[in-house]
Amino acid sequence: MSLAPIITVQNLHKSYGSFEAVKGISFEVHQGEIFGLLGPNGAGKSTTLEIIETLRPKTSGEIWVNGVNLDTDPEEIKKFIGVQLQTSGFYPNLNLTELIQLFVGLYQTKVDPIQLLKKVNLEDKAKSKFKELSGGQKQRFSIATTLINQPKIIFLDEPTTGLDPQARRNLWDLIKEIREAGTTVIITTHYMDEAEILCDRVAIVDAGKIIAINSPNQLIDELVATGFEKEKEIKKANLEDVFIQLTGKEWRAE
Repeated sequence: MSLAPIITVQNLHKSYGSFEAVKGISFEVHQGEIFGLLGPNGAGKSTTLEIIETLRPKTSGEIWVNGVNLDTDPEEIKKFIGVQLQTSGFYPNLNLTELIQLFVGLYQTKVDPIQLLKKVNLEDKAKSKFKELSGGQKQRFSIATTLINQPKIIFLDEPTTGLDPQARRNLWDLIKEIREAGTTVIITTHYMDEAEILCDRVAIVDAGKIIAINSPNQLIDELVATGFEKEKEIKKANLEDVFIQLTGKEWRAE
């Protein structure tokens, strides 16, 4: 993993009238890492990502993505990022091949739909309509669409919400594979175990400000160093581990 920043955010502010949603956020995302932006609902993390994604205007501050200034050339930034759509953003009556071909036309690129579907283990669903997919399959397809333009950076917004344990862990493996192929991943999640397992570094946002940023292990070590102790001894496994061990981790037909 390179330590060169592929995203730089400096003193970012976003206001809606008198309400300031983002209050001077600054951070860098390193090329080739999985970076988590964590925080409670309303903390400002989604607003921050939407600004970086060129989907929402900022009030002030500066942003560079892959060396391109957001103010100077937002259209150029769109060429090398992939943004995960919510599942409601797909035409439900089109099959997966047709949906990919639609996106290929929008991006004016060339992609083999079957090869793309293989990456997310959905090649057997190529002729299935989107509305016929399970929740986990819809999420995997949503991630597949972020890869159509062969982006350098992808943004995943709570990609495992509502998924069963198998689907969630298989999606973790997929996200790791995407990073290992050279793509930088920015992720939001409310699952702290997910962030701890996936992310190289996380930024914790609250009330429009970053209150901590570091690797999950370092943040945990810093907390323990203050004398913090859990009330209950941590076991070597949890109930989800039991569930996976008993039912298996393989892709399910769903």
